Amino acid sequence: MMKTKITALFLTSLFALSCTDLDEDLYDRVKDDNFGNTPSEVEALVGGAYSSLRGFSDGISNSFPGSEYVFFLNAVTSDETVIPTRGTDWFDGGQWQRAQTHTWLASDGMILSAWRYCYAGIAKVNSIIYQIDKSGLTDEAKAPIYAELRSVRAYYYYMLLDMFGNVPIVTDFEDQGLPSNSTRQEVYDFVETELLESLPYLKSEIVYSKFTKNVAYALLARLYLNSEAFIGQARWQDCIDMCQNVSGYSLTVDYFANFATENQTSGEIILSIPYDNAAGTVGNYMSSMSCHYLHRFTISPTGDYPWSANGMAAEPGVFSSFEEGDVRRNAMVEGEQINLATGSVIIMDSGEPLIYTEEIPDFTNSAQNVGVRLGKYEMKPGEQWERDHDLVVIRYAEILMMQAECYVRLGSPGQALPFVEQVRSRAGLETPDAIDLDFIDQELRREFLFEGRRRTDNIRFGTFFQPGWELGTTEPFRAIFPIPETVLSTNTNLQQNPGY
Repeated sequence: MMKTKITALFLTSLFALSCTDLDEDLYDRVKDDNFGNTPSEVEALVGGAYSSLRGFSDGISNSFPGSEYVFFLNAVTSDETVIPTRGTDWFDGGQWQRAQTHTWLASDGMILSAWRYCYAGIAKVNSIIYQIDKSGLTDEAKAPIYAELRSVRAYYYYMLLDMFGNVPIVTDFEDQGLPSNSTRQEVYDFVETELLESLPYLKSEIVYSKFTKNVAYALLARLYLNSEAFIGQARWQDCIDMCQNVSGYSLTVDYFANFATENQTSGEIILSIPYDNAAGTVGNYMSSMSCHYLHRFTISPTGDYPWSANGMAAEPGVFSSFEEGDVRRNAMVEGEQINLATGSVIIMDSGEPLIYTEEIPDFTNSAQNVGVRLGKYEMKPGEQWERDHDLVVIRYAEILMMQAECYVRLGSPGQALPFVEQVRSRAGLETPDAIDLDFIDQELRREFLFEGRRRTDNIRFGTFFQPGWELGTTEPFRAIFPIPETVLSTNTNLQQNPGY
């Protein structure tokens, strides 16, 4: 499965994806050495790298970035989210219970899905680089194209660095050999080098949903922010320096404009993954993974809204951690759910009213209504299963909060205040005169709730390893996930991560 040449395991996942450029044609073979000479041909090739960011589903894994596997893997293993088992719903062989209790196995499907999302994307990028190599473009013309493609690939490797640590570095499309593990340090160095070497050739201007200088600076800032957790070397000032290179963005006045159906107009989003249901994009259904099956009647009196799966909920304590006046609290759906057709509370099949409660008495055997639900992305009548909003990857608020955290860590909390104040003011809140790391940690959860990044924050702050809700002490080796069982059985050159 891990051959650098595109193998049968990845064929459908790489070439049956929807387009990033919605009118593009996807090319899965080099037609001849003359292909790739015109701007439209180059755009079609590079567009394939962006379309890979939407992921795929092929019967082996469900590898969409916003799906109940890739997204939930990082959410449920954090202090933010839980998927209660509701009767037989969401048991799935016990993998969500294991995610909650930090006892996951290398055989769990969610781990394979995340691994394959990254490596399918990497294989796609490598194939496009190969095609650009074979094109008739000059070296000067190739340089900015390589920079963009290498940056996309570095993004995938950043995720692998974060989730799996010691992974193969695959760059040669023609190499048929089975790769071996690289160390986490080597993967870290690779991500850094790819981004730094690409920076001079990336576009300086803002180009929505494309990898530009701003995106590379933001990814480097993420890398340096988590450097101590990744490789044991703190690089707080380097993170600040990268953040200060990001320009042209500002916080939206309305926090939820970032998560509206038409969120591509936001001046805060630095990187997103675009979706358009009318153009046939698939994989953007996370908004249906949280609310109750009958929740559609709270949005449309006729139920003109996609079916919901009654899955992901906020951990108890998350909703109440928000102050009353915090507008970000509206990212969660809590309390009585009113049927718009009747004006009364919806009645579940059990005969009980549909009231979302913060407390979850037994997450292994839960009632259908327990748990506060995800409501961050806009929900409106007439939507299709595949939503039209773009999946947010990086926002300017993150640039502000990374600087704030680094200044606190460097012993200068006063310098952190202006950054925190911008974020808190937008939320309708005052900022305390004195802030510390515990405050920053909690503010990160409030600001970036349900955005798929909380596990990484937990690890960086050390809370990942401490006892929590339905969770005992976590052993340090679980800071990274195991290499999937099926990958190890396919590639005998790989070694399992320590502890598994």
